[in-house]
This record gives sequence, structure tokens and C-alpha cells, in this order.
Amino acid sequence: MTDKNTTEHFAGKRILVTGGAGFIGCAIAELLAASAARYVVMDNLHPQVHKTQTRPEALHKRAELVVGDVTVPTDWDALLAEFQPEVVVHLAAETGTGQSLTEASRHGLVNVVGTTQMTDAFGRHKVNVEHVLLTSSRAVYGEGAWQSKDGQITYPGQRGRTQLEAAAWDFPGATSLPSSVATTVPHPTSVYGATKLAQEHILAAWALSMKVPLSILRLQNVYGPGQSLTNSYTGIVALFSRLARAGKFIPLYEDGEVTRDFVCIRDVASAIVAALATPPAAHQYFDVGSGVATSILTLANLIAAYYGAPAPQVNGLFRDGDVRHAACDLSSTLASLRWKPQVTLEAGLADLQDWIASEETKQA
Repeated sequence: MTDKNTTEHFAGKRILVTGGAGFIGCAIAELLAASAARYVVMDNLHPQVHKTQTRPEALHKRAELVVGDVTVPTDWDALLAEFQPEVVVHLAAETGTGQSLTEASRHGLVNVVGTTQMTDAFGRHKVNVEHVLLTSSRAVYGEGAWQSKDGQITYPGQRGRTQLEAAAWDFPGATSLPSSVATTVPHPTSVYGATKLAQEHILAAWALSMKVPLSILRLQNVYGPGQSLTNSYTGIVALFSRLARAGKFIPLYEDGEVTRDFVCIRDVASAIVAALATPPAAHQYFDVGSGVATSILTLANLIAAYYGAPAPQVNGLFRDGDVRHAACDLSSTLASLRWKPQVTLEAGLADLQDWIASEETKQA
């Protein structure tokens, strides 16, 4: 839900987007690049995301692409010597819960050190930033809060290997609650989630000292047209779609009742723009999702049915570090932001399948 008045807010602004050549970056460029005085994207075009390491076709033509690494001080110096951003969207990050367990140093370097290199560079070059927006993750909540039958709220933390091997998927006698920036205490249970929370803390401390307005958006599971179809850590929606399109069955971990909040890229992009258009006096935090918890079984059935693929199969396997349930309560976000999700899961999945078909036609 992005109107003309919202995008006109950025007329004449100098905008920097780190990691802006990726999935989310290309989507927000469509909404912002045409209005900005200058719209600069800093991205290292990592081969895990950018297979050919060339400028993405989907990146708006007015976006100036600077190939650079947020962890390298000289890359920052080269950029800021000739460009002084007023608005900064910090997307650059390593993602992937499972991958972060075996590549923790890489996640720490990009997500944590990359953020401190950015703030240090702003200081060296005396950049007067008017607003910083960080895309954080639902992973900062970890397993989140659960409620027992007597109404007590607990934070059970990470499910251990013994529990998972026993197929005790849920925490006995308790029900998972949707996460909320207003009430849920972050308890990350993955290296990825821990580094995203560190990003939040670093930017909050820096922004407070420098009197820079800061917006932090905790995104749920983002999917939709434009996401990488070759990156194995891009998300289960793309993975399920590839399998079903090939006529294969979709394997489901645990008992198939793991839940996630799937939010379409169009809604995420409009939320980012809406948050940028309303700079806070100090800090503001938002949950961004659909507000609906969907089981992976339901998701798999929808995708399989679209292609007439074989029925999904539960295999009882599990991944260390995965949370059982993840969804968000949008009450606080809807009360504070001129935004609400517009795309249903069914509509978003159909858009994704159409886009996948068009991509495969191009490559044929």
C-alpha cells in the first residue's frame, strides 16, 4: 500500500541501499529510485545470490550500482568520498539459519562487522544521515514466547537434539504465541538470529549517540517474484515451487506442522517505504508479516495442487536451530504505520509461479 504522496516524500533525497541488488533491494528500488535525487546501491554481488555476478535485470535503471563490500573500509571510503547519503537502507546481510551454524564467522563478519564498518565510515566522512532503516528478522525472537495452560508466559528457548530425536516437536503443555515488538523479548536460537539482533543493538547505540532516527523492521518469511531460485538458502517457498514444478513430491520436515508467517515481497517493499516516509523521533520497531501462521503442510499442499504434483510427504527429519512456530502479531505495526499487508498467500504463490515460468522461458 504505497501511494504517490508517500513516494514523493523522497523527491530530492540521496538514498543509499546496502545489499540493494538482491531480492528485497530490487523490489524497493522500483518504488524509490525514480523519486530520489540519487539512488545508490552498494552490493558485492555475492555468487550465492548473483550467479553471474552481473547487474540484475530487475534493478531499476536509475539505481547506480557500486560493486563493493560492506566489510571493507576502502570500499566505503571510495563510495563516501563522492556520495553523501541522507537516507540509508541497510539490507546487506548473510542469511540462512542452517548455514549460519557452519559458517558463523561469515555471518558475524558481514552482519556485525559490516554494520560497524558502515557506521565508522559515516563518521570518517562526516555523513549527516537523516534516517537509517535496518531490515532485521523474525529470527531475533528465536522460539519466542509460549503460554502454558494456566496462562503463564514462558520462553522455552531452543529445542535440543534429544528432544528432536524423540520427535517431541512441541513443548508439552504450552502453546506458541505470535511474536510482537511490543511484548516479546528477543531470544535468538540461531547464529543468524544472534547476528541480526547484534545489528539492531549496534545501530540503536550508534543512532542514539548520533541523534539519527532509526527504523528497524523485523521481517517474517519473505517470498515472491524476484527471489533467487538457485540459492539453496533462499527459503522453502522457492524450494517447494521448484520441486512441484518438476513433478516431484515435496518433503516435509518434522510432522509437517511447523508454522511460518509468509509475507509477499510486494507487502515487504511497501512496508519499508512507509517506514522510511515516517522518520521517528528516535527509534521505531515494526513487525512485518502477513499476520497469519501457515503450516508448511498447508503451504506444500497449495503449491503441489497448483502443478498437480504428487502429495507432499512427511519425513520426520529436522534441522538443528529451526524454531517450531514463527508468526507475528501486527497490532503494534498497524497502529503506528500507514501500511497493512494486501497480498493473500494464494495470490502471492500464483504470482510467484507465473514469474518462475517466465524466468524459465527466458532461459530456454
